[in-house]
Amino acid sequence: MPATEPHMTAAPRTAAPAKENLLLNLACNVILPGLVLSKLSQPERLGPLWALVAALALPLGYGLWDWMKRRQWNMFSTLGIAGTLATGGMSLGSHFGWWQATALWFAIKEAAIPLLIGLSIPLTLRSKTPLVKTLLYNDQLMDTAKVAEELRHRNAEASFERLLREASWLLSLSFFVSSALNFFLAIWLLKAAPNSPEWNEQLGRMNWLSWPVIVIPSTGMMMWALFRLMNGIQRLTGLPQEQLFRGQPPKPN
Repeated sequence: MPATEPHMTAAPRTAAPAKENLLLNLACNVILPGLVLSKLSQPERLGPLWALVAALALPLGYGLWDWMKRRQWNMFSTLGIAGTLATGGMSLGSHFGWWQATALWFAIKEAAIPLLIGLSIPLTLRSKTPLVKTLLYNDQLMDTAKVAEELRHRNAEASFERLLREASWLLSLSFFVSSALNFFLAIWLLKAAPNSPEWNEQLGRMNWLSWPVIVIPSTGMMMWALFRLMNGIQRLTGLPQEQLFRGQPPKPN
């Protein structure tokens, strides 16, 4: 009697992590906190203290909810929540008389996070997980295995490392610009007495203006760094663009 072939079962696929809802992220981290601070800080509404608490609870609550839903934590989520807690701690500490919050301290806090990221990017180049790879050259965005294979085939790894260093410094520069803009925006806007309705309104206005004033220029510089990195990879590997990015079908002949 011929032996029967064993029944082969396919290995279960690992479910891809759910993608973050960017619109909900924007609403909870920028739009709603700004509205609460600017519209509900008057004494006849929530008042300065509870408007601040509500505005801070929105991004903090969203960050925790998103982590429980996706079970995925990243550096920027962690830094965002750290910034939220720092803002809350400084404002509430001043409200209860533990220390005196000033526009200068808020400006330093606003500048510190992008400055730390900018300094970390070149410092992590020799680590196992350089930040430039996390932000620009990662397996979710590009077919890094194919790129690595072609680089080995062409003996171009050293040139690729130089390309990564250049992209790292360009990326760092975008965060340094963001840090400087954060600092001067806070100094320019925060003029009222801390913990007053006017102070909360200015915090809300700073939250709103940070997007056109800071995010757009910084994102433009990051896109420029990505563009130069992609051009360099194409030059070193000879691969067309549709073979570099994941999820792009090849062009028809």
